[in-house]
Amino acid sequence: MSEEDFNFLYESTIQKSYQKDEVIFQQGEKSPFLVFLQKGLVKFNYLDTNNKNLILTIVSAPSLLGLANVLNEDINLFSIIAIEDSMGCQIDLNKVKVLAMKNKNFLISLTKLSTDMFRNSIYNVISLAHKQINGRIADILLFLARDIYHSNTFTLSISRQELAEFAGCSKENVIKSLRSLNRDNIIRISGKEIEILDIKKLIKISQKG
Repeated sequence: MSEEDFNFLYESTIQKSYQKDEVIFQQGEKSPFLVFLQKGLVKFNYLDTNNKNLILTIVSAPSLLGLANVLNEDINLFSIIAIEDSMGCQIDLNKVKVLAMKNKNFLISLTKLSTDMFRNSIYNVISLAHKQINGRIADILLFLARDIYHSNTFTLSISRQELAEFAGCSKENVIKSLRSLNRDNIIRISGKEIEILDIKKLIKISQKG
């Protein structure tokens, strides 16, 4: 991106802080901006027609949020909600679209970012459709360790209920699955802290489904 194009976007940006559980993008509403997430974690939340909530994926900073609105209509397909106190920079959506039409390489970059971000959502939907609860929980733990916390030992930023919404099952089933993995010394649980003790066995559970 040229300095001129960068300044074109930057001159209208607004620095924002988001508190835990604050809605950044509301499902079904229009948003006139994208958000460059500089710090924190967010969840992609989808509420179906039966008012059942599903977490599509979790995204950590740095990430560009709201990309679906560049390539699609301006209506948010899902909500994006802060999991923890976060910082972001709002970018005028119309300016992004103008620049995308003008600069082919910029459009290609946006498309790639969007594809990479939604890949995890697609994998999660596939997991929900084809795997049993233990396989889904294994998938989520591996995803959190690899893509969110970048460590096999981490402190969960989400509740057991949110884990259930991510796995597409009940909170009770999540607790039962975690206890089973803990009992088998595949993971260690201490409050909200989780340590993956045997990643090979966890991967095997994920693959077995």
